[in-house]
Amino acid sequence: MRAPIGDFDHATPAPDCLDDLVRPVADAVRDWPGSVPADQILYVETDPEWADTAVFVQHYGQELLEQSANCVVVAGKRGGESSLAACVVLSTTRVDVNGVVRRQLGARKASFASMDTATGETGMEYGGITPVGLPASWPVLVDSAVVDLPYVLVGSGRRRGKLLVPGKAFAELPNAVVLEGLGVTV
Repeated sequence: MRAPIGDFDHATPAPDCLDDLVRPVADAVRDWPGSVPADQILYVETDPEWADTAVFVQHYGQELLEQSANCVVVAGKRGGESSLAACVVLSTTRVDVNGVVRRQLGARKASFASMDTATGETGMEYGGITPVGLPASWPVLVDSAVVDLPYVLVGSGRRRGKLLVPGKAFAELPNAVVLEGLGVTV
């Protein structure tokens, strides 16, 4: 099947390639609850050597720069309590951790989670973390610009491969909160 965005050799409906996905992502696709059918979530094989954004878009299509999102894990702290959340923003922006995220989490301090925490808590590879398949208790903060796109390129849970997800599906993820201004222009 032809991918709806980017220049990929082949796109496969995610339910048809569960063995190519890490367990939490495969489980989320298998049990997909949203109004967007799971077979509209597509998997594309990519070379991890081309994972850097500039090289990636040069190889797979310059238009992907405006149609890609990053998913980062953040830690919010208040008193002795700490909580984790995920933030999904367009790749041309950065997460407003000290403003929007901190306020949304009700935290006194918010910061990016360490690599060990992010990978250990998600079961995903660093550089491939995706909002599909995150722990059910986590808030998933999604910039409204992501939801507005027809399709968005995002990690697949590992460095080899990406998911192409209809933008509106991000608003239907468990514990998703769509926010204006979560992504700040770099």
